Amino acid sequence: MARRRGLAGHRVARGYSQEEFATAIGVATSTVVRWESGRSAPRPYQRPKMARLLGLSRADLDKLLSSVNTATVTSGNTPMSASSGDPGEMRRRDLLGLLTTTSALLALPESPVAASPGRISAAAPQAEEALADHLWRVYGLADDKHTLYPVIRRHLGSLTEDMERARGHTGHKRVGTRVADLYQLAGELFFDARDNALSAHCYALAASAAKEARAYDLWACALTRHAYVELYAGRAPSAASLLSAAARVARRGDSALSTRHWVSAVQAEVHAAVGDFDACARALDAAEEVRALSGPVHNGGWLRFDGSRLAEERGACYVALGRPDLAEDVLTSALARELGPRRRAAVLVDLAALGAQRGDVDQVIHYAEEALAVAGQTRSGYVSAKLDGLRPRLAGLSADVRVPDLHRRIAALPSSA
Repeated sequence: MARRRGLAGHRVARGYSQEEFATAIGVATSTVVRWESGRSAPRPYQRPKMARLLGLSRADLDKLLSSVNTATVTSGNTPMSASSGDPGEMRRRDLLGLLTTTSALLALPESPVAASPGRISAAAPQAEEALADHLWRVYGLADDKHTLYPVIRRHLGSLTEDMERARGHTGHKRVGTRVADLYQLAGELFFDARDNALSAHCYALAASAAKEARAYDLWACALTRHAYVELYAGRAPSAASLLSAAARVARRGDSALSTRHWVSAVQAEVHAAVGDFDACARALDAAEEVRALSGPVHNGGWLRFDGSRLAEERGACYVALGRPDLAEDVLTSALARELGPRRRAAVLVDLAALGAQRGDVDQVIHYAEEALAVAGQTRSGYVSAKLDGLRPRLAGLSADVRVPDLHRRIAALPSSA
């Protein structure tokens, strides 16, 4: 599909979600979606305000609006246009090469030579941390996560150069922490694109780097994200092993942070996947203890768990356990809250699954339709995967003519963004 990726990228870089951008201009969110997808263009009277919001000149905005399907992916210093091949596959090959290089550099022993005078300023670590936090915030705001790849790739490339120059224990540890942080973000990007293999590579490298840096909370979070890959691929025992390791590592981390509680929340999902109600309940109770923490319990980047998603996660567990009697109130109350598109879609799919368990086709169709709309808006592989997991639950409902049509529409979603 033709898309104005440059337009979406500038919006995200300025910190606007599609909804916020639409409100600022005075149009419907669906209008912004059509602009960014290339299906329509803003009227002349709307363009001056758009340009101001995006920090662009009118001429630059006009170029963005006339440039459709021109997303580029950087490999080294060579830009590759979408027309030269499948952009997703080019991104994949590019990052695999970078992963190999970074892994090799990470394995090198520390150099005893001190850094050159003036090479690293005292403010550098704080500036790097602020940059990483900014990238995580922008990722959270982005409706279409894939528009961020060029930005993340550029910073990963700079990080590789810094690894080659790092000297001494302090420099080695500092760069290892950055590797663990940024590669978790890259893993999130490819997990959303349903590229499980590449996201697992990113999380494994992040865990290895955090281990080298003795950054225990960062290490535990990388293991937990890797466990999500295993869980969504249907490998619950492998996920359980990773989470057991994450729990041990988290106990060595900062007790004021929510890391160990996030591990418990994901462990609950694994227990639910294998049908262990009691173990799931214990893990959920352990996750709920996050509410007893005081102060900043997460950093908004690689650690974002604060308990606000526990209602959604508890409801999802009850659906997986086949307990609609427990799931419905939890999920409907979660849906009544203000949620981002991906979180809302996940709850919608769980409510559709709940309808399937009860044989209520109207409920299935109602919630699945809403989730499909979100999948179309965000192109999120995570949402597509949730919907795909609904299809086996529809087996006993195919007598209703709406169900085969729903099957087809879910199957038509991109298997990898």
